Amino acid sequence: MIPSPPLFLLLLGLMGAHATAPVSVDLRTAAAMAAGLCNTRPTDLVFIVDSSRSVRPSEFEQVKVFLAKVIEGLDVGPDATRVGVVNYASRVKNELSLKTHKTKAGLVKAVTKIEPLSTGTMTGLAIQFALNVAFSEAEGARVKSPDISKVAIIVTDGRPQDNVKDVAARARDAGIELYAIGVGRVDLNTLKQIASEQLDDHVDYVESYSVIEKLTKKFQEAFCVADLCATGDHDCQQVCISAPGSFKCACKEGFSLLEDGKSCSACSNAATDVVFLIDGSKSVRPENFELVKKWINQIIDKLDVSETKAHVGLVQYSSSVKQEFPLGRYNNKKDLKDAVKKMAYMERGTMTGQALRYLTDSSFAPAGGARPGVAKVGIVFTDGRSQDYIGDAAKKAKEQGFRMYAVGVGNAVEDELREIASQPTGEHYFYTADFKAMTAIAKKLQINICQEEDPCDCDFMLSVFTEEDPCECDSVVKFQKKVEEALQALTKKLEGVSKRIAALENKIV
Repeated sequence: MIPSPPLFLLLLGLMGAHATAPVSVDLRTAAAMAAGLCNTRPTDLVFIVDSSRSVRPSEFEQVKVFLAKVIEGLDVGPDATRVGVVNYASRVKNELSLKTHKTKAGLVKAVTKIEPLSTGTMTGLAIQFALNVAFSEAEGARVKSPDISKVAIIVTDGRPQDNVKDVAARARDAGIELYAIGVGRVDLNTLKQIASEQLDDHVDYVESYSVIEKLTKKFQEAFCVADLCATGDHDCQQVCISAPGSFKCACKEGFSLLEDGKSCSACSNAATDVVFLIDGSKSVRPENFELVKKWINQIIDKLDVSETKAHVGLVQYSSSVKQEFPLGRYNNKKDLKDAVKKMAYMERGTMTGQALRYLTDSSFAPAGGARPGVAKVGIVFTDGRSQDYIGDAAKKAKEQGFRMYAVGVGNAVEDELREIASQPTGEHYFYTADFKAMTAIAKKLQINICQEEDPCDCDFMLSVFTEEDPCECDSVVKFQKKVEEALQALTKKLEGVSKRIAALENKIV
């Protein structure tokens, strides 16, 4: 039974898909295959099969079963994978050309009907035939393109009676990827002369034809291209669009894609002052502090940094507080990220309360580079319990209108994180037990600040009445309330006037 996609994601999780070290391609491919979430890249594939005297009829039947099983794992079609089969001994026979069968069922049926030639072993001649004929446009091969792979799989069990080294080199130079499968008493040096680099990936040996079937999975995986959107192996915030072996990101209606090509924002044009408040205490440890710096830069990548839009400041704290750089010092992402990388680890204690007071009193003060009338965002990171009281400073930050995010790792106290975070807490508070999982938090943490508009602006008023503005800012809500109150008062006045007119009409009558 094929596992469901959620099970696939669990498999990736167990493989460490969210760790900083990338999971091997083999593991990802195997998991994708298990979940049925892989396609095959458009490929012109030709099997070159030895049916010389040394291959007994029963053994040749086992080769055909192997071919059929590999084909079963392919995405067969005129615009997907085309398959041909070349049969050889002392002579060469083109059993199936790349244009012969357009369906998987037709291919498999045709393979079962192939008969052995039962003469010598002219492997070089067979490779030359594939190069000149089987991979020609006349036989159904497509024009050479980076988007279409050319692959030949050679299966042989003996020493060739002709030269293979030169002709195999010409085939590789023509862009054909060569796999060599040897059986039994095959000459291993010959296989190495045939195969493409890396030899470990392109040369296989089995003791007998009875076990050749065990190579099926390897070749199914070799042609598998995982659907990265379906597997969740992407960084798109909202919409993932699949491409062969790749993906691109898009956004929902009303949102725009940011410069990082992954994140979306409804209010990307808003000016914002963002200050990171980073715990540099001894418990963090140097190797994890490097991960924290990478995490900061991941978030910076999602901001629209410029002189008029997002400004970023950085403060580190332990037993004392140190301003690494103030708001407005760097107005481009490169300089910002370089400055973050240079931040030296402080060690010592965890005075989170003192750091929060510095944030409110200094970092977000005009003297500290903060801009009047611009939204303020504080991002607090810590890995342990604060050694001083945080309540008053956390409350003051929120009372002053700062949007506060709290991120905790390891021994961080979740009650303290909730006390720091703005409402709704679920959108502003994050916790993970492992520093290596901070990448996932960077993806979830979204800083979408809507720019407050002038209620007297005609375009703004139009956006209120037509509901075209996706940003529900406080100024919009207040303005709508004022309009509704004014309309209600006007309605009452009109009702009073209507009653007076009716009374006058009655007196005239």
